[in-house]
Amino acid sequence: MNAFLRQNAAVNLISKNDEKFLWEKHVFDSLSIEKFFKKYYPLPLAEGRKLLDIGTGGGFPAVPIALTYPDLKVTALDSIRKKINAIENIKHELNIQNLIPICNRAENLTEKFDIITSRAVASLDKICAYALPLLKKNGFFVAYKSRKTPEEIAAAYKILKEYSAEVIDIIEYQLPLDENFTRNLIIIKA
Repeated sequence: MNAFLRQNAAVNLISKNDEKFLWEKHVFDSLSIEKFFKKYYPLPLAEGRKLLDIGTGGGFPAVPIALTYPDLKVTALDSIRKKINAIENIKHELNIQNLIPICNRAENLTEKFDIITSRAVASLDKICAYALPLLKKNGFFVAYKSRKTPEEIAAAYKILKEYSAEVIDIIEYQLPLDENFTRNLIIIKA
């Protein structure tokens, strides 16, 4: 967390107000993907499995996932160079061998991935339009969402149908805060 805070001081990856909740709002939230792995993706992961995090921003969930699952090749994608530079610095400081930061846009990628994640990037229909073309057959797209989950799923119906993908689960969880912070992992299978 100190490596992130040092980068945040230089680049402002998250708001200063959020720094005191870095673990609860960002790291814990990122690692909720464990609930998906327990249900749908047996651990240990097969060698060579690839995860793409679209719109990684300050490296969430990509950096915590890469640190927790060293057998998973994690690509952190963002179109903002200063954010990717900060993630590169974190990668080198923490020696995260399985993390690949890339400054680009999802629509420019051609590689396919076993798992794709996205957290707080865009509405589900928009992020599906970026994620689903990059997903391997029988791959999973895990969308981190908070409120409006049913409405977002309904709005994404057309794009899901276009890629023969379906929402197979919504995993609800709470962030460890005094306030009620309900989150959802929307699990989409191609």
